[in-house]
Amino acid sequence: MILRRTRERVDIEAAVGPAIVRIDRRTKDLTKRLQPGDIAIIRHADIDRVSAEALVDCRPAAVLNAHRSVSGAYPNLGPGIIVSAGIPLIDDFGEDLFDGRVEEGEELSVAEGSLLRDGEEIATGTVQTADTIETAMADAESGMTEVLSDFVENTVEYVQKDSDLLTDGLQVPQVRTSFQGRHALIVVRGYHYKEDLAMLRPYIREHRPVLIGVDGGADAILEAGHQPDMIVGDMDSVSDAALTSGAEIVVHAYKDGRAPGVERVSDLGVECVTFPASGTSEDIAMLLADDKGAQLIVAVGTHDTLIEFLDKGRKGMASTFITRLRVGSKLLDAKGVSLLYRQRIGTMQLMLLALAGLVALGAAVSATAAGQTAFGLLAAQFDGFFQWLGDLFGGSSAEALPAAPWAPDTHELSIP
Repeated sequence: MILRRTRERVDIEAAVGPAIVRIDRRTKDLTKRLQPGDIAIIRHADIDRVSAEALVDCRPAAVLNAHRSVSGAYPNLGPGIIVSAGIPLIDDFGEDLFDGRVEEGEELSVAEGSLLRDGEEIATGTVQTADTIETAMADAESGMTEVLSDFVENTVEYVQKDSDLLTDGLQVPQVRTSFQGRHALIVVRGYHYKEDLAMLRPYIREHRPVLIGVDGGADAILEAGHQPDMIVGDMDSVSDAALTSGAEIVVHAYKDGRAPGVERVSDLGVECVTFPASGTSEDIAMLLADDKGAQLIVAVGTHDTLIEFLDKGRKGMASTFITRLRVGSKLLDAKGVSLLYRQRIGTMQLMLLALAGLVALGAAVSATAAGQTAFGLLAAQFDGFFQWLGDLFGGSSAEALPAAPWAPDTHELSIP
């Protein structure tokens, strides 16, 4: 399985700072407050693609990781994305950074793989480059056969444990949002979710689907200029702005009914319902839309490949497999829908458009005195050209072609 990605060799600054430090054990929480030029300190083994893209969008001066960005467990693409963006990535600083050695908001520097305070070394790590990442990726790819085998075994094992998703005993909550006969668009913060959502703008405008954000997917809907109708998830990565946007809130609960996300929603003064089920939040969003009568379920950013599941730290895909079996042909990938609604302009249409533009331009210019003069000069040039052709092929006795009836006498032309 070849997943190696072509990377440009980008020159990375050897020294950074002094700059403000932002530190957080959860990368997705850090990116909410990370500003351009900050130094990001994370604790993220095997940085996934979505997290890397979120970090790059924040444009930090450097990314320092307490863990190894590429452990070799699988060929994760995140580190390559960060380095290709020209952002220094330094690994393996150790957990000590999170034991009070570094404080949020203080100004520190980075030089030659070391974190410095007033020129004194606090900690040191391993600088990652395009070459070191490519080598680590190649090593990880060599072990993908074993990883795939384990993944399949775990999937089969957990199918039985997640069997509640296939039974009639699934307790789908009552919701106020109407799905009957409508399309449902489910947005998850996965691969290419921003691009896919942008491509679906014509589809959203025409079909007015129920917009469902899965946790942070609700913020993606808002950023795209739309209003989410429903938010589904454990509420750990969605913003307060999204939760208070007026969307209906469905909190994903464990099978035993425990729902940690309810407390956060209640603290905001927002009502919610719970959906106890195994599986992921994107799974229960699909199951809910299906149960409530959605005609078509369109997915943006959902996870369906081995690398995507490994990026999420999942060792199997039992719930996702069962969910797709249950939803069936209603489920459609966003990329398929975006191709259906991509407007194509033919050559003939372009030619007609250009012709119409020229006619409109000619009419506008001819309405002015300068335009009439210009057209007169142009007509005189054509008259002279046709006269020359007549002399060339008809001899000196050939009569000159008459001037265009709308052309003025060239001897009397004057440009105002």
